[in-house]
Amino acid sequence: MVPSTVAPEAFTRAVGTLRAVRPRDEILLEEISAPRRLAPYAFAQSAAVLRAGDEVATGRLILLHDPDGHDAWQGTLRLVTYVTAEIEPEMAADPLLPGVGWSWLTDALDGNDARHTAIGGTITQTMSSRFGELAAPAPAADLEIRASWTPLDQDLAPHLRAWCALLSSTAGLPPPGVARISAG
Repeated sequence: MVPSTVAPEAFTRAVGTLRAVRPRDEILLEEISAPRRLAPYAFAQSAAVLRAGDEVATGRLILLHDPDGHDAWQGTLRLVTYVTAEIEPEMAADPLLPGVGWSWLTDALDGNDARHTAIGGTITQTMSSRFGELAAPAPAADLEIRASWTPLDQDLAPHLRAWCALLSSTAGLPPPGVARISAG
């Protein structure tokens, strides 16, 4: 489906509410090219989470809009996210981690009054051992959160704030206003 050259007001308004959010200082947001085949209209942002100058998590948030709606979406707008962070290998081995990762998302949405429906997703924890030219001193572990949900309002600022909270949790950042205790 080829979109018209003029975006619908609902989509334009939703994008404007996303652009208005200013995340905490550790999260760098950037507008990126959105996928063209998922919906007639799309907008995307990427994020990098920095801790002490090091990138500790990344993510993408994509807003999809189909004026005709989708039954599976239960609406005309859909938010899709992918978040990944390197984690401690011991944490990756914890069988409770997927449930905790999912609660980071749902708690963030609820805690930011980001009303939604039709939420679904996957949590993946991986451990990698490197060999040969890629050898590393220790195994590496990652957590990936892939999810999508339908916002119930066109003001998506609460959803972006919730996504930033998810990024913060995944990256191990302390809540805003709480100082991190350093070992040493």
